[in-house]
Amino acid sequence: MTIPHPGPAGRPAPSDTDLRAEPGSFRDPANRIFHAGPDVLRALDETAAAHWRALAGSAFFPPLMAAGKVCGTEELPAQAAPANWAALLRHERIPFVSHPYEWSFSMLRDAALLHLEILRAALPAGFTTKDGSAYNLQWRGTEPVFIDVGSFAPLAEGEPWAGYRQFCQTLLYPLLLGAHLGLDFQPWLRARVDGIEPDQMARLFKGARRFLPGVPTHVHLHGRAQRRNADRSTAAVREQLRDAGYSRELALASVRGMEKLVRRLEHEPPASHWVDYQRTCGYSEADRAAKERFVTAALTSAGRGRLVLDLGANDGRYSRIAARHADHVVAVEQDPAVVDRLYRTLRGEGERRVLPLVMDLADPSPGGGWRGVERASFAARAGADTVLALALVHHLAIGRNVPLPEVVGCLAELAAPGGRLVVEFVHPEDAMARRLLANKPDGIFPDYRRDAFEALLAARGTVEDRLELPSGSRTLYRVALGG
Repeated sequence: MTIPHPGPAGRPAPSDTDLRAEPGSFRDPANRIFHAGPDVLRALDETAAAHWRALAGSAFFPPLMAAGKVCGTEELPAQAAPANWAALLRHERIPFVSHPYEWSFSMLRDAALLHLEILRAALPAGFTTKDGSAYNLQWRGTEPVFIDVGSFAPLAEGEPWAGYRQFCQTLLYPLLLGAHLGLDFQPWLRARVDGIEPDQMARLFKGARRFLPGVPTHVHLHGRAQRRNADRSTAAVREQLRDAGYSRELALASVRGMEKLVRRLEHEPPASHWVDYQRTCGYSEADRAAKERFVTAALTSAGRGRLVLDLGANDGRYSRIAARHADHVVAVEQDPAVVDRLYRTLRGEGERRVLPLVMDLADPSPGGGWRGVERASFAARAGADTVLALALVHHLAIGRNVPLPEVVGCLAELAAPGGRLVVEFVHPEDAMARRLLANKPDGIFPDYRRDAFEALLAARGTVEDRLELPSGSRTLYRVALGG
């Protein structure tokens, strides 16, 4: 594929006063990410700048970038570098930044395989990666892309892969949880920005489980080696490995072994209500056709946008429609099994504009990591031109007891200033609403009414269009926000 140029040719270099530091970029003192308008920039110190130039001139790196496996990157003129930095790079902007705990099993596995593929290409050329974190990867729709160009460094003979521990904790261990124990890894990664520790994994893999593929080497042996070397310096460990004959060839064989292991890992989640929701949700063919026409007209009237959020996307029916009218679509669904199926289907279709994510909208991704800003919250990353909230409001307001004003306020705030909201209200007498209300005390939701919902929408903007579906128990609205 052709990678878009990181920035328009001839764009003036940003001044120091234009630069805004990325809160999540501070752990490697050799380089730092900044933003300046639409530009994503990386400042390098003297050592990192030398490493970058060697990398850019290598035989293995430019083909990876040309194939889209590494984000598009260019070096700006020397005078563009900020004070106290030796060089400045401009990167391709990723359409929507996501976090590994928002990915499905297949997404995490594909990200892990790309990381290993890049490392396998780098080692014979005399390079390695200093980090092995899942956060070094992002997505262009269903295509993973490695973004941490500053992670590449020359490889010293006999030196182990410095990123191995991070790779295990943020990529391999979560995959082992899913493949071997049937557990959803997302809560584990969301709880700890540095991933799952070997001693935590060891407690889960005792008895016969300790012999499952990947566990003896990457959990138990890794944990023992980590404890044994806890008081030794990195230099001493490297010297011991060199004395033992550890070589580039052994490192490459180890990476190939991990690739083989990761490819074999599979996760078949149990069936859930949401997997077959489109068939069981009660829409007639007339309702479905009318709804698709309304959504298409709403997206067309808004003009081509940069980003559409499809909240409660399920099988991606409306995400695909939105992809015809926007540069990028983020399809959010709470069930990991549904998201995994959607990801695999989109990947098979070659659809590259839709990014499916796992997220419970009643408990969306908060800010995390250092000071709560190292990993930005979902709300902070949103800012969509159009927010689709179809067959969602009743699940939040009735199913999760979120007050209706809160639901509408949340949906509106996920849009960019001047954006649009396309939302569906399921009336209290609808079969699905009655099913949800059947498990609630009588009279608990007196304000869950169509007139109250419309008043909330009017307070947030201008209702430009509405449509009652043929069944008579659901209404769609197109709202221009901020009016």
